[in-house]
Amino acid sequence: MGPHHHHRQHRDAVSRLQASLAAIPAGEQVRLAKSTSNLFRPRGRAARGLDVSGLTEVLHVDPVARVAEVQGMCTYEHLVEATAPHWLMPLVVPQLRTITLGGAVSGLGIEATSFRNGLPHESVLELDVLTGTGEVVTARPDGEHADLFATFPNSYGSLGYATRLVIELQPLGRQVALRHVHLGGVGELARLVEQVTEDWSYDGTPVDAMDGVVFGPDEAVLTLASFDDERTGPTSDYTGQDVYYRSLQRYDEDRLTGVDYLWRWDTDWFWCSEAFGAQHPLVRRVWPRRWRRSDVYHRIVGLENRYGLAAALDRRRGLPDRERVVQDVEVPLERLEEFVAWFLEHVPVLPLWVCPLRLRESEGLGGIRTARTWPLYPLEPGRTYVNVGFWGTVPIEPGRRDGDVNRLIEERVGELGGHKSLYSDVCYDRQTFDRLYGGEAWRTVRDRYDPSGRFPTMYDKVGGR
Repeated sequence: MGPHHHHRQHRDAVSRLQASLAAIPAGEQVRLAKSTSNLFRPRGRAARGLDVSGLTEVLHVDPVARVAEVQGMCTYEHLVEATAPHWLMPLVVPQLRTITLGGAVSGLGIEATSFRNGLPHESVLELDVLTGTGEVVTARPDGEHADLFATFPNSYGSLGYATRLVIELQPLGRQVALRHVHLGGVGELARLVEQVTEDWSYDGTPVDAMDGVVFGPDEAVLTLASFDDERTGPTSDYTGQDVYYRSLQRYDEDRLTGVDYLWRWDTDWFWCSEAFGAQHPLVRRVWPRRWRRSDVYHRIVGLENRYGLAAALDRRRGLPDRERVVQDVEVPLERLEEFVAWFLEHVPVLPLWVCPLRLRESEGLGGIRTARTWPLYPLEPGRTYVNVGFWGTVPIEPGRRDGDVNRLIEERVGELGGHKSLYSDVCYDRQTFDRLYGGEAWRTVRDRYDPSGRFPTMYDKVGGR
């Protein structure tokens, strides 16, 4: 099937989407009718959702120009299936297979290439957005809809939904050589991150991707990945009995195929599959391989959120209720050691995932490197941040309320000049939220593209309270 057939189908799908928006009565909450979600907060169950059923495909891959034209609800798993045969990949591939391209751009995705390539929205060349007026507009970095292009990232569907995106691609190594650098603590890790970010290399070897894990106050591992087309060797497989994150402590070096590297965290949802017994050798043998993926675990969590089975069992055993602490936060590199020390003292959750990032830079006139800024997620150009991911629960101590620990984390991250991703529990009051997440810029663009307020506000959308 040629691109023309795909584009005809795309036009039909966009028409259905527009019709489904028109059919939702004014005043009724608008949301997507989609079956999977990587959000960690209750999703509103609107009576009628937007019909995004025909918007899940890759429309075209141009291996020479290294660009892909992709529908908004296409998952990264499906996108990589289309780019990998050309030994190409999106510039940033978030860790979980079912994250959609539109979701990663209107929310925030991040991965180990982010110290070089920034966040997924920074390699978008243009995107079509369904706006609150029912129109679909094509937004580019400049021109008539540059304001929407700039504010769409991190807007979480409050300014519209991406139906089509054109993104840049980069080479993906046939194999990826990993070097696990074992470090005595977060201070050592921060110093090494600074050096690798400066040189994009380590010990004379180019570094294409970098992330790490903090296992305890005195144990951290920074993994430096080099995409390799020349030298091939035996590769490890972490979709079977072995669990990827445990290999970081065990080995100094490792090799994966390019595609296995991209999904190395998905099989065990980092380390969270342990909560379902999926890392126990006996359970793992009978747990079907096709179920060893993040979306399966996420569905189980969804059932728990709905029915509260584990919480009910804990109560019967006389254990305290637990608060969900599932967050990714970004702190400036120079404050990382301070943040982690504070975190380990106040929040008993380990391991921690760490992933350095910088706004993507391009070389301008006279060789001066500049980076574009994004109003709804204001990172500073030229500054290195580190994403810290922690996913667990903590007991609600006597005299404390559910949400107190998340509030403490928000305050500390703010004091250190950081931000947090908004896919999970958000406790900010509206004024603080607007200050941190470009409320004024958001309102100006919202008034232009959704004057009658069809879509929920950004604050309502992310569940601020």
